[in-house]
Amino acid sequence: MDLIYQFVDIDKLKQYHFLLELVIILAAVKLAGHMSKRIGQPSVFGELLIGIVLGPAILGWIHVDPQHPGLIKELAEVGVILLMFLAGLETDVDEFKKTAYASSLVAVGGVIFPLIAGFAIGLVFGYDYSTAIFIGTLLVATSVSISVQTLRELGKLQSKEGVTILGAAVLDDVLGIIILSVVIGFTAGGGGGSVIDIVILLAKIILFFILTVFIGRKILPRFFNWVSNLMTTEVLLTFGIIIALAFAYFAELFGLAGIVGSYFAGLMLSVTRYRHELFEKVEVVSFSFFVPIFFVSIGVTADVSGLKPDIILFLVVLTLVAILTKIFGGGLGARMAGFNWNSSAGIGAGMIARGEVGLIVASIGLTRNLIDKELFTITVIIVLATTLVTPPLLKLIFNPKKKRTRPSDIG
Repeated sequence: MDLIYQFVDIDKLKQYHFLLELVIILAAVKLAGHMSKRIGQPSVFGELLIGIVLGPAILGWIHVDPQHPGLIKELAEVGVILLMFLAGLETDVDEFKKTAYASSLVAVGGVIFPLIAGFAIGLVFGYDYSTAIFIGTLLVATSVSISVQTLRELGKLQSKEGVTILGAAVLDDVLGIIILSVVIGFTAGGGGGSVIDIVILLAKIILFFILTVFIGRKILPRFFNWVSNLMTTEVLLTFGIIIALAFAYFAELFGLAGIVGSYFAGLMLSVTRYRHELFEKVEVVSFSFFVPIFFVSIGVTADVSGLKPDIILFLVVLTLVAILTKIFGGGLGARMAGFNWNSSAGIGAGMIARGEVGLIVASIGLTRNLIDKELFTITVIIVLATTLVTPPLLKLIFNPKKKRTRPSDIG
């Protein structure tokens, strides 16, 4: 070993240690995602799990402190922004309009029940009002990507049930992001919450959306028509990323989470002729480098070894609430929209998975000191549990091998 040290500059070894961390993260996340798919689960499950394995809970190879950002954390932040930008690009505005009524009812039910139940459970277990309302906010989100993947495998993606689930999931995320921004605004600095603070915050949110829609409809299409003529390589990809980052920064200036801006940047560009090319190019960059770092950073931050025995009951109760409130809230909304009981149950089940958006919300909450590391770890476990529960439940309800008459659709 001494002989090796003679040929190695230890200072440089420490200086460039981040390169080794990136090698480990990228290799491990792809292998873990592959293994996860092999056992019939979404790849995000394995990517989260490998973060826990690489982190301080087990191997201790990767360390990320959300409150003291380093390169890994900053790359993960870019991954979050690009992930939400892709979610916006993926949203089919025309398809959503066809089931807007049903999707809206499902989304509202899927937001109100988890939000109220999570808030109540937080209070029962002794958390203060700010933390309790944030616990409710954590349960609001629905993972679009996990729902898409599962529905596609079941052959239900283009059905009215599938389109309703996707539309409701998008609305859930939007409502959840708005609720998140309101909660952050009220708790920022510990002094928010007055009527004036509420009015100012809502005015800023409304102004942000007005400016976003105006820029998205009037300026972005013309801007991309111009940049597409530039004589340099990958201009669409580069300016797509620029717009995602700029809108995220723009949202932060208005007091909202950056993911709001990047999501709506993608949404505005989803109605342009550059949608598919942008999605394909940004997806390659995102999922080959930035997004895997985000998933692993989430798993690494969640130190499951630190969970106390007395918190297990809270974890179990909150997990059950996370599952049941989505089934009941989403299913009730679908039933009110005219779906039969079986389809309503399937739509409710399709809303269970929290996935990336739940992790993003939890990560923001930890960074803003709205939750502690213990609650953050609980959130990661809930995301893993809801991710595991969703595919088998959907398969049970929407069994493609079983012949039956077409369920009554929206009437």
